[in-house]
Amino acid sequence: MDRVSAFDEPLKKLLGGATAKVMAEHLDLHTVGDLLHHYPRRYEERGRLTALADLPLDEHVTVVAQVADARVLMFNNGRGKRLEVTLTDGHGRLQLVFFGHGVHKPHKELLPGRRAMFAGKVSVFNRKMQLAHPTYQLLDAESVDEAGATEAVDAFAGRLLPIYPACKQLDSWRIAKAVDTVLPSAQEVVDPLPPSLREGRGFTALPEALLKVHRPQTKADIAEARDRLKWDEAFVLQVALARRRYADTQLPAAARGPRPGGLLDAFDAKLPFTLTDGQRKVSKEIFDDLATEHPMHRLLQGEVGSGKTMVALRAMLRVVDAGGQAAMLAPTEVLAQQHHRSITEMMGELAEGGMLGGSEQGTKVVLLTGSMGVAARRKALLDLVTGEAGIVIGTHALIEDKVRFHDLGLVVVDEQHRFGVEQRDALRSKGKQPPHLLVMTATPIPRTVAMTVFGDLETSVLDQLPAGRSPIASHVVPAKDKPHFLSRAWERVREEVENGHQAYVVCPRIGDDAEDEAAGKKAKKKTPEDDGEKRPPLAVLEIAEQLAKGALAGLRVEVLHGRMNPDDKDDVMRRFAAGDVDVLVATTVIEVGVNVPNATAMVIMDADRFGVSQLHQLRGRVGRGSAPGLCLLVSEAHEAAPARARLSAVAATLDGFELSRIDLEQRREGDVLGQAQSGVRSSLRMLTVIDDEEVIAAAREEAVAIVAADPELTRLPELRTALDALLDKEREQYLDKG
Repeated sequence: MDRVSAFDEPLKKLLGGATAKVMAEHLDLHTVGDLLHHYPRRYEERGRLTALADLPLDEHVTVVAQVADARVLMFNNGRGKRLEVTLTDGHGRLQLVFFGHGVHKPHKELLPGRRAMFAGKVSVFNRKMQLAHPTYQLLDAESVDEAGATEAVDAFAGRLLPIYPACKQLDSWRIAKAVDTVLPSAQEVVDPLPPSLREGRGFTALPEALLKVHRPQTKADIAEARDRLKWDEAFVLQVALARRRYADTQLPAAARGPRPGGLLDAFDAKLPFTLTDGQRKVSKEIFDDLATEHPMHRLLQGEVGSGKTMVALRAMLRVVDAGGQAAMLAPTEVLAQQHHRSITEMMGELAEGGMLGGSEQGTKVVLLTGSMGVAARRKALLDLVTGEAGIVIGTHALIEDKVRFHDLGLVVVDEQHRFGVEQRDALRSKGKQPPHLLVMTATPIPRTVAMTVFGDLETSVLDQLPAGRSPIASHVVPAKDKPHFLSRAWERVREEVENGHQAYVVCPRIGDDAEDEAAGKKAKKKTPEDDGEKRPPLAVLEIAEQLAKGALAGLRVEVLHGRMNPDDKDDVMRRFAAGDVDVLVATTVIEVGVNVPNATAMVIMDADRFGVSQLHQLRGRVGRGSAPGLCLLVSEAHEAAPARARLSAVAATLDGFELSRIDLEQRREGDVLGQAQSGVRSSLRMLTVIDDEEVIAAAREEAVAIVAADPELTRLPELRTALDALLDKEREQYLDKG
């Protein structure tokens, strides 16, 4: 069997239909290669008991522990039976509970002193951690009746036990048995690494690495296997990205050079402030790219409020000067309207090209969104196709087939992670030849993630805040432990309004009928073990009503959320920007790009339900003027909860790069490349982007050298095969679209 057939063999052939079905449905494992790349999460040593004290709530776990106590209790006047088993590891204790007919077998087997592996979902009952009806496998020889089974259990418990990422339907040791079945196939796989590279870096061969990661004899085996498998993941991905970058350098694009005395010069001359050094430096990088005859592919990262829009606008004006058009794509209508407003304000008469009172050097700046009236839309489309409009700002509506450009030269994508790859691609295909591409994000991305997720883009970073920006003080408000803190939070909002300022209150959900109906359907699907679930997240409509009648009575309170009619949304935003609304109670629609310098306070309700980056984004909406900002993170999580630690981290620093690192560490089990980027499962199983910066950087260097020497990899057929295997077709397309 060659590598392809060894890795591509369907699991159904080797494991049988039932097991293969569970693996496909619940673990997304379909082939031998998938299962061989489903690595153990950790390893248990025989005789070493797991720390029961730090089990994560609501997660499926596997523990190795000893039975301390087991007793059968009656309830319902003797009609019901419950077996309670207490486990210990010498430090912590954990309770198991079995009901009804499920009591008999464990009652006979789980005797005090016995050791076993237990798997189940961690819940809390009467303030104690417990596993209800866990599956288990006994690990001590005395507990095995049939002599033949003793050896199997011993083999299982005798060496390092692999603990696999499992699910309710398939526990870790059943996955281990399945791996045993497919492991012989690992010996047939062809090694993708060029021999010179493998020997030069002292890596073990791939078949051996797979054997050692699944069935290690020693800890050194695990380390050796991990080094090799991490390298493969980083290297294959970096080769794909290097090929992508190489292919881009072969594409033609129209060079958009400077035009002295043009629109950009006129704009710069009327700026009421000087650009920061960072803005100047990044603009130069972008202008240099625009002047070449290959399409620019650049990622512009900037802290919240670092002036990215200004940099993007200057790039768009440069392209208009060179006879092209520029399109700016925003993820929401609120944001597209906001960008259109702020860009036309910044440009003044320069945005009124061809109109009475407009500047001779000016151009037209049009807005195109899905909810525009037919006449306005027709006019905007005409301005684009004739070239009358040099700049267009819009949402997904820009991508529709009907939209035609006269000469599209630059695409600016705001908040790239909200945007599907296909959409970016569709817009790029509207140029006569590939337009230049500038991707902006206010979510700071650690260098390793940028190299991995955005490896086909050159990166520019804006890390200076413009002069005149005010500091933001952030505090956690523990609403449950200290209700008077919440009362004080509303007093602070009132004080800000009395001083002539405005405030945001952010809630995780809307609270309208459509949402409640969806929540109701979800509730019906709940299993009995979900009963202890927390209350639903706080809702905009309820909180707004409570505040208007209670803590903020007398103030002008309005709501803003995604399900409102677009005209109503725009109306509320305009009135808030004009100072006619004191407090805006909103969902995260205000998260990105909303700019109201007079808004100084933000209260985020149920703050523990938001991610670190999202909280940082939201907070960036205040402190945008000369008055200091205040951000209050309201949470009912108890002090020891991980969620509270996350909030404290956000309150402690305004450095987005530091927060993105914390965020990444906390989401490490998740998939960094995740759904947001490609819509398909990542090929990363072993690599943790946060820890493996050196591996990624070295892999990138090797990949660039290999692709420069042999772009088509004709001399490295095994590597080509590995690319096809690791980067399944959808993912290749994702990389292709950049």
